[in-house]
Amino acid sequence: MTSVGHIDVGRIYDARPPSGGYRVLVDRVWPRGLTKATADLDEWCRDVAPTTELRRWYGHRPERLAEFRERYLVELDDADHAEAVAHLRTIARHDRIWLLTATKDLALSHARVLAERMSWGQASSGPTLYHVHLNQP
Repeated sequence: MTSVGHIDVGRIYDARPPSGGYRVLVDRVWPRGLTKATADLDEWCRDVAPTTELRRWYGHRPERLAEFRERYLVELDDADHAEAVAHLRTIARHDRIWLLTATKDLALSHARVLAERMSWGQASSGPTLYHVHLNQP
């Protein structure tokens, strides 16, 4: 049997959409101007974010996106990141999941790369198809 999961990428500052879903902040650092009391989150998964060193090197510079993507994908396979990715995949198999970030340009965000990585097939419990949506005009 094939299941279908939905992975959406959005900004933490956006309101919860009517379609619902499980909202996960995937940034290592808490977003500026937002209190934990007012954040509409189900979870903060810091362990899936790029390392501080990689994040600082990248700086959301478009000319570094391809190399950032490759470096981040390598990080996502290390033990700490892989466990967090597996956790988020489990959620995505059962519910629509929103990977949220404070990044202004979602096309340049690590959340987009993470969604791509999560959508890659797994051999464990049969095939899962994912619909990945970048929520940005």
